[in-house]
Amino acid sequence: MRFQNPFSYMAAKISKLLLIGLLVLIALPMPGAIAQPLAPSNAAALPAKSFVAQAVNQVGPAVVRIDTERTVTQRAMPDPFLEDPFFRNFFGDDFSRPRQQLMRGQGSGFIVDPSGVILTNAHVVDGADRVTVTLKDGRTLDGVVKGVDEVTDLAVVKINGDKLPTVSLGDSDSVEVGDWAIAVGNPLGLDNTVTLGIVSTLKRSSAQVGIPDKRLDFIQTDAAINPGNSGGPLVNAQGEVIGINTAIRADAMGIGFAIPVNKAKEIKDQLARGEKIAHPYLGVQMTTLTPELARQNNEDPNSAFSVPEVNGVIVVRVLPNTPAATAGIRRGDVITQIDGETITKAEQLQSIVENSKLGQNLRVEVLRGAQKKILQVRPGELQNAA
Repeated sequence: MRFQNPFSYMAAKISKLLLIGLLVLIALPMPGAIAQPLAPSNAAALPAKSFVAQAVNQVGPAVVRIDTERTVTQRAMPDPFLEDPFFRNFFGDDFSRPRQQLMRGQGSGFIVDPSGVILTNAHVVDGADRVTVTLKDGRTLDGVVKGVDEVTDLAVVKINGDKLPTVSLGDSDSVEVGDWAIAVGNPLGLDNTVTLGIVSTLKRSSAQVGIPDKRLDFIQTDAAINPGNSGGPLVNAQGEVIGINTAIRADAMGIGFAIPVNKAKEIKDQLARGEKIAHPYLGVQMTTLTPELARQNNEDPNSAFSVPEVNGVIVVRVLPNTPAATAGIRRGDVITQIDGETITKAEQLQSIVENSKLGQNLRVEVLRGAQKKILQVRPGELQNAA
């Protein structure tokens, strides 16, 4: 725009300057006013806590460290050199006397009852002369081992407390491969450690893991579980305990194992009362048989006997003075059914026996060569087998 009148041009410029000044005054704070920070336009956009942090916050206060002490007596080996009176007078009797050594151990556990009932692994506290429990808040309390079951590697320790924090026990039967798995504990003496992984597989039998003296189907996870983690909880994404961590394989790089929490639910109250856990057994050493394995055996000229080329469980050995021996089971028998249920794996047979009752008659169908036989077996108590 071009102004013909210089006065009109000056008036327009002054009006523009006055308008800019007014806008600046509006934007400036009033004298004595305190400037307020601008609120975010969308509060929901702020990142929330991760599900791992939420789960750990839920169970963390109830996870404890367990320190144990055990006195081991080392007896001196007899030595003709030390029995000579001349050398005994010279060296003294200290060389031949039994020596005592204090052994210390450490593990984890978690509180399942506000009165101070703690679940942990049996191998963490078995044989301990003294148990000390350290809570996350720093308190240290003496613990008493109430019950131990070596077969399931579970134990209950009691501390004196009131309104203690507890964990929420989940349902290990609902766990699926690929679910999140959070291990909480004190590995290698490092308190309050959390590792994250997934459930790698389910129902990994103790025989497959390399501990045939146990009767467990483990949850396998790639969450790091190291010595000191034993007895701590394996937690799902909702903060519920689904397993009890156990460091049972020193060579298990990148693989951890946990006892399903449902197994602990079955026996924790009995252990807390100091009761013995009964485990039925037959008294056989066995392995899974397939037609392919049977064929390989039968084609081997050095094979001790031929076996039916079927799916089942072959008896490798019958222990003397056991229920199996009393019932007439023999080496080489192939067990194909128990109480009408088809048997195809050794782990399946063991599970059926474990879940049976002491003295209960089990109808066992075996193939002995070409003959089919029906035997009645009454499981005995495993602890009495020696």
